[in-house]
Amino acid sequence: QVQFVESGGGLVQPGGSLKLSCAASGTSGNIFSLYTMGWYRQAPGKQRELVAGITGGGRTNYVDSVKGRFTISRDNVKRTIYLQMNSLKPEDTAVYYCNRPPSLASWGQGTQVTVSS
Repeated sequence: QVQFVESGGGLVQPGGSLKLSCAASGTSGNIFSLYTMGWYRQAPGKQRELVAGITGGGRTNYVDSVKGRFTISRDNVKRTIYLQMNSLKPEDTAVYYCNRPPSLASWGQGTQVTVSS
């Protein structure tokens, strides 16, 4: 059963950058390369939302609020996806998770991103 471990979060000032990583286990690189993967976030008191996705073929899509600031990428050999976040805003503060839409696996523990001066 595939599992995901997120890392790379932290406290950053507005305008700063962070790069998140999500490592998959319980699956081979060949199978992982077929997955569509996504980064989600959940802010306090809000529902979890999908902010960026990447298909097995590398096609990407983003929610409007992060377009031009966030970049999702993947390394199928390492079975890892990334989220480069630039020009961070306080409203980006949330716990960030990765998963495999639409066939979601169990959620990992997430990684906290806090944007504050």
